[in-house]
Amino acid sequence: MSIRYAAPGRVNLIGEHTDYNSGFALPIALPQRTVATFAPDGSEVISAASANADGSTPIPLDTAPGGVDGWAGYVAGVIWALREAGHPVPGGRLTIDGDVPIGSGLSSSAALECAVLGALTAAADITLDRIEQARLAQRAENDYVGAPTGLLDQLASLFGEPATALLIDFREITVRPVDFDPYGHGVALLLIDSRSRHEHVGGEYAQRRASCERAAAALGVASLREVTDAEALTALTDPTDARRARHVLSENQRVLDVVAALAAEDYPAVGRLFTESHASMREDFAITTDHIDLIAHTAVDAGAFGARMTGGGFGGCVIALVPEARAKTVAAAVRKAVSEAGYPEPGISRTYAAQGAGLLP
Repeated sequence: MSIRYAAPGRVNLIGEHTDYNSGFALPIALPQRTVATFAPDGSEVISAASANADGSTPIPLDTAPGGVDGWAGYVAGVIWALREAGHPVPGGRLTIDGDVPIGSGLSSSAALECAVLGALTAAADITLDRIEQARLAQRAENDYVGAPTGLLDQLASLFGEPATALLIDFREITVRPVDFDPYGHGVALLLIDSRSRHEHVGGEYAQRRASCERAAAALGVASLREVTDAEALTALTDPTDARRARHVLSENQRVLDVVAALAAEDYPAVGRLFTESHASMREDFAITTDHIDLIAHTAVDAGAFGARMTGGGFGGCVIALVPEARAKTVAAAVRKAVSEAGYPEPGISRTYAAQGAGLLP
């Protein structure tokens, strides 16, 4: 009998590169999801196939980091992380399908990890709480694939709820639901895919993380979360590390300010904070691109309450909060601007907070 388990991608409303700094973030789970279908067969190998790739990849259950690469490396990483944690993993046939775009900053990798993890644990009758699932999926990505990502993506995929954002505290590892229903207030959340792909395994993400770690060490703290006064950053002698740290401190505060604005149902204020976040990612963290900046700037000029890049950076997607009456105008303005600049036509859709990971019938 086959087991089907689905896990969604995510959009991070605000709180970029704060997760590995023990800070705050506010993601939502997306309606797009990855589905893992697993049929145990009692063998010592999992044969993994994807609807987006030809053929299948045999993954031995005793796989170790470096054994499998490409998309199947994420599957192998989950197998390895489960076994390293002392859990049995059955052999069988695994098929991956779904509609989370790859390389768009919507966390297709975490969706894949969480879907595979859910299918394998269900097949082995293993019960894990969602925090433990997230940690195992993160270990697969960090230690097997080699991408030094934080815990945000996995937590968002596992904890997502409809019409709900998730306030994540990465120091305490807690997840608190926050009402997020812009459509109920005449506001659209536009998801603008630049069609410019990125890769977290590349060196830029790792460089940003290392810079934050150097700043924390120079300030004598375990993480930048411990720094509450921006004046403390004047003690940093490396100007680049100081700018990176300034982004993290200001971004943490913006997350909390967005939560307060949502509680007050003040979507224009949320939009302004989106735009401030984008400026910080551009000026202090240096993870946006001219292409992404053009999309965000154009959306705001055309009437959005605010817009920002979402995800790790260097490509991917922009989100914009837009009054319902201006949604078509903003979308048209963005398409026109990127066309005139010679960039690919963006994919623009309305999105919303959706259900998190779980078994399918």
